[in-house]
Amino acid sequence: MSFKGLFLFLFIAIPFVGILAQVDTIAAISERKQRDMGDVLNSLSKKKRTDTTNHNSDERKYHFSFVPAIGYTLQTGFAGVASANLAYKTDKNPETKVSSLSTSFTYSQYKQSIIPVLMDIWTKNNKYNIVSDNRFIQYPSDIYGLGGRTDPTIGHTINFSGLKLHETVLRAVNKNLYLGLGIYFDKFWNIYAVDSLKKRTALLFRNVVGTKEIASGLAFRMLYDNRLNQLNPAKGFYANIVYRPNFTLMGSQTNWQSLLLDIRKYVTFPKNSHNVLGFWSMNWLTTGGTPPYLLLPSTGWDDQYNTGRGYIQGRFRGDNMYYFESEYRFRISRDGLFGGVAFINAEKFSGEISKQFSSIAPGYGVGARLKLNKFSGTNLCVDYGFGENGSKGFFVNLGEVF
Repeated sequence: MSFKGLFLFLFIAIPFVGILAQVDTIAAISERKQRDMGDVLNSLSKKKRTDTTNHNSDERKYHFSFVPAIGYTLQTGFAGVASANLAYKTDKNPETKVSSLSTSFTYSQYKQSIIPVLMDIWTKNNKYNIVSDNRFIQYPSDIYGLGGRTDPTIGHTINFSGLKLHETVLRAVNKNLYLGLGIYFDKFWNIYAVDSLKKRTALLFRNVVGTKEIASGLAFRMLYDNRLNQLNPAKGFYANIVYRPNFTLMGSQTNWQSLLLDIRKYVTFPKNSHNVLGFWSMNWLTTGGTPPYLLLPSTGWDDQYNTGRGYIQGRFRGDNMYYFESEYRFRISRDGLFGGVAFINAEKFSGEISKQFSSIAPGYGVGARLKLNKFSGTNLCVDYGFGENGSKGFFVNLGEVF
């Protein structure tokens, strides 16, 4: 899950400014033990911690991390968050992918609540992949209309409660290639405008958004994933194609269909280092019918809430979304405890009236990384992004953005 803001940890002090990537050979780094925050806290309490990063160790062992924090974001104001992550492998095969369970609780100054419960389970020999994405949200959100040329100074704040239940089971049909079927359910209720609206705007709001939105249907999914670690990929290729038809007979308000094309590539650069160059392309398309307004493709409303660093969540919205991002990840400390990133992205939306309302919105920025769990590769990611028209802010994530 992505939670956008600046989180201040009592035990973090990262001298990021002016630090460049250090290039260490893999052979040199392998001679040193990697460290995470568990090692740091244990060293302070003078406790020893077993290092099981070697593949000869018991890969069945469960590795747990817990992080409490406070922070600030334009979307939420001041907020407190507690995050937990559990990582493990189902067998000792070094090619078995890392399974993970993650959850967190966020409560903000604006009385916003965010509770995700996420599971990405790989069975023995990677035969099945069970993916469960469940989220409860309750908080105000800004909306700006449709298309890529909406005015950032003209928006409206709405409040709502939301429930997301996305369950998918995939089976291997070839090495790293999976086909699967899922059931997707999304519901928004108690939707209302926080700020006062003019009569014409209020009428448009009731007609377009309403007070409740429900979408329910199937998900046909094809996945190719040769990454060993989904939380922090070092190399590999990922392609995820999801076709989602929603049916009134399954409880959806209307019949509509969407198609998601999510492609990612990771390259070690330079070759003999732990630094990674990542590429991400995501096309989120409406292929038929009219989705509920809050389920239209939108900035920061992808499954992990990660698109569009540099812009507030919901800044752009439209029938179709085209997105590209590239990020360079590098180590700062030799033991992998601290790292950094630099990124650029671009997004384009189509409005419902005319294609002339489509435009490209660029974003860019830098960030810092703190290793929370060396076994799963989970990082605390703190980024600062810039967009157009003075848009800027902090973006925080538990695990890499993509």
